Amino acid sequence: MSRIAQLRQRHGIDRVIAHLQQCLRSGEPLPDLDALAAIAHQSPFHFHRLYRALTGETPGRTVARLRLLRALQLLAHADSRVTEVALEVGFESPQALARACRQAVDATPSALREDAALRAHWQQRLALPAGDGTDDGAPLQVQVTALAPFDVVVLRTRGAFDDLDQAFGQVYAWAAEQGLAEHLQALVGIALNDHRDVPADACEFECGMGFGRVVADIPAPLRALTLGGGEYAVLRHVGSYAGLDAATDALLRQWLPDSGRALRDAPLYYHYLDDPEDVPEAILRADICVPVR
Repeated sequence: MSRIAQLRQRHGIDRVIAHLQQCLRSGEPLPDLDALAAIAHQSPFHFHRLYRALTGETPGRTVARLRLLRALQLLAHADSRVTEVALEVGFESPQALARACRQAVDATPSALREDAALRAHWQQRLALPAGDGTDDGAPLQVQVTALAPFDVVVLRTRGAFDDLDQAFGQVYAWAAEQGLAEHLQALVGIALNDHRDVPADACEFECGMGFGRVVADIPAPLRALTLGGGEYAVLRHVGSYAGLDAATDALLRQWLPDSGRALRDAPLYYHYLDDPEDVPEAILRADICVPVR
C-alpha cells in the first residue's frame, strides 16, 4: 500500500469514497460536505482542503470519477443500453454521459461497451484517486508556534487569483485615507476556496491588512477580523504566491499525519512577507499558517 493510501485510510478519506460509491450504486442522494466530513471523522472546517491534499482531487471530482466508473461497469453487461446506464448513474441524459466519456476518456459510451480492453483500461485508471501514489518531497521545515491574536481589516473579493492585488489596493487606499498606511504591519490572505478548482469568477478570497491596533468605524464592504490566537503550524513558502495552495497541500499530506497534531477550527491564512511589485517572483516569501491543536 502506498504512503498516500495509508494516509487516506488514517484520515477516513477511504470511508468517504466507499460511501460515495454506495450512494451511486443504490441511487441514494449524495451527502453534502458536512456529512462527508462526519463520515471521515474530520472537522468540516478544513475537510475540503484535507481531502484534496490526500486524494489530488476535490470531492466533486471524486463523484464525477466514480459516476463514470460505475457507468463503465454497467456498460460491460452485454444487454446494457446507454440511456438506461446514463440515468442509473445519475446523468440527466445519454448525451450528458457521452460528453463525460469524451472529456474523460476520449471515447463514446457505445465504443466503451463494445471494446472490452479499452473499457478495462479506463476502469483501472478511474478506480484510484488522482493522488494515489508516493510523495517523494523533501522533509518540510514546519514550526509549531503560538501566535498572539491580531486584528486585520479585510475585503472579501471574488475573481481571478491573479487580480487579488486590486483588492489589496482598495484596502490600502482606505487605510491611506485614514492615516493608517504608515502603521501597516501585516499583509494576509484567506482563501475561501481553491483557485485551482473553481472558475475565476467564483474564486473567493479575503484580502487583509493589520495595523497593530484596533480600527473603529470600518465601512462596508471592509470589515474587521481577528486572526491568530492559539497554536499554528507555520511553513515558509518561497516562490510565486500562486504556489501557496500546492505548498499547503504538501504540509497537510507530508507533515500533519505524523506530527501528533490535528487541525483546529480556525481560519488557515497566508502571511505575505514581500511585495510582488518590489521582489522577484522566484524569491517571494510567505508564511502558511495552519491552526492546529
